[in-house]
Amino acid sequence: MALKKILAPTDLSLASLEGLKCALERAASAGAEVIVYHVIGSYEVAPYYALEESYVQDEFPSFTELIDERRKQVVAFLQRYLASLAAGVTVRIEVAVGVPYQQIIDRAAKEHVDMIILSTHGRTGLLHVVIGSVAEKIVRLASCPVLTVRPERRADQRAAA
Repeated sequence: MALKKILAPTDLSLASLEGLKCALERAASAGAEVIVYHVIGSYEVAPYYALEESYVQDEFPSFTELIDERRKQVVAFLQRYLASLAAGVTVRIEVAVGVPYQQIIDRAAKEHVDMIILSTHGRTGLLHVVIGSVAEKIVRLASCPVLTVRPERRADQRAAA
């Protein structure tokens, strides 16, 4: 399959770097575009809805300001950790608000991406049951191929496991 467009979601965690790195490397070798996609979870903005409109306007940034600020964070994240890889690739940054797995699936369909490449956090046990797995839902529900990349565990993490 020829890759022309890759969706690479990130939550701006260090764990997400492996998925972004993989997406950029594949895009560089295929001449594909990478859409770096960050979703501001609904839970992050839910407190806004519970407050009176005048208070929200006075005390909190607008959604547009929130999205603009998060876009700057994504740019800084890429520049800090992946600047050399991103330099040879067409990269587009998109930021949205919503339920992360659903937004990612919807964006992939809307953009007609050839593949989604994302990192998994590798959570297991009770933590996985309680918060679920965004990656798992994307793998089950996406209409395109999904490649999940599990970050390498450092020696001190392996010893503690």
